[in-house]
Amino acid sequence: MVDVLPFDGQALVAALRADQAGETTFPEFVEGCWRAGVVWYDVDLAARTCTYYGADGGSYTEAYPEVEI
Repeated sequence: MVDVLPFDGQALVAALRADQAGETTFPEFVEGCWRAGVVWYDVDLAARTCTYYGADGGSYTEAYPEVEI
């Protein structure tokens, strides 16, 4: 068993921005999410969002703009 840290939205956003800037590997990104108290995430492809959830009920939703290919 492991103690889960409280959800920390600022730490999560920092991990997201570092990952988006290409400054972290995927394992480092996942570790950053875990250290921010994230225990699961939900991707909504239709809404173009990803919501990150903490065990304590906190959450953060990141919206992604539509990109033309």
